[in-house]
Amino acid sequence: MRKQGTIRRWDEERGFGFIDSGDSRDVFVHVRDFARGSASPVAGMQVTYEEIQVGGKGPRAMQVNPIAAAKSPITQPVTHPQAPRGSSPRNVRRNESPQSEPANGTTLVYALMLLWAGLLAYGLISHRIALPVLAMLLVLNLITFGLYAKDKNAAKSGAWRTSESTLHSLALFGGWPAAWFAQQTLRHKTSKAEFRFSYWATVVINLIGTVVLMIEPNLMAFLLKTFMRAAG
Repeated sequence: MRKQGTIRRWDEERGFGFIDSGDSRDVFVHVRDFARGSASPVAGMQVTYEEIQVGGKGPRAMQVNPIAAAKSPITQPVTHPQAPRGSSPRNVRRNESPQSEPANGTTLVYALMLLWAGLLAYGLISHRIALPVLAMLLVLNLITFGLYAKDKNAAKSGAWRTSESTLHSLALFGGWPAAWFAQQTLRHKTSKAEFRFSYWATVVINLIGTVVLMIEPNLMAFLLKTFMRAAG
C-alpha cells in the first residue's frame, strides 16, 4: 500500500533526506529511489511512496513520486549527466566537480605536504624520529583514506556514519594528507565550511607540532607531562 508524506529534510550534497509520514519515525529516502524524470527532491515536497523495513535501521521509502510537480519550488527533472561526444566518463566526472579544491588551494596543500615530508626526513636523519614512526604514519594515512571512503558510501546508503571528530583526530595525528586526497577524489566533505575550517586547523596544529618536535624533541615530552599533570 502506498503512503503519502512530506519531505521534512533534504541533503542535496549527500542525496538523501527524510519523509514526515505522520508516524513517530521519519522515513529515510535516497535520490535514486525517485522515479526517473520526476521533479528534483526538496524540503517541503509532498510525495507518495512504498515503505519497506531495512533491518534495524528503520523504514525506507521506495518508488517515490512527487504528488504534483507544480507544488514543488524546483521543477527541474532528475536526470543523470551524459558524456558529450568524444569525451570519456572520467572527463565528465572531472568537469562536474565544482566542489574541488581551487588551484591555489591545491598548490598550498602540495607545498605543505612537501614541507611536512622534509621535516620528517630531517627527523629521521637526525634520529629525532624512528623509522617505525614513519611506518605508523603511512598506516594512519591509509586508514584515514579508508574511513573517508567508508563514510562516503554510508552517506549514500544511509548506513552508520563515521563521526567528524574521528576524521579530524586522524588528520591531527598525521593523516591530513590522505584526508585531503580523500576529500578531493571522493568529493566528500568539500562543501561543509565548518568541517573544512576544522580540517585546516588540524593541519596547522600538526605542522606546528612537527616543527616543535624537530627543534626540541624534549619540549614535546615536557608539554605532554605538564598537560597530564594538569588534567590529573
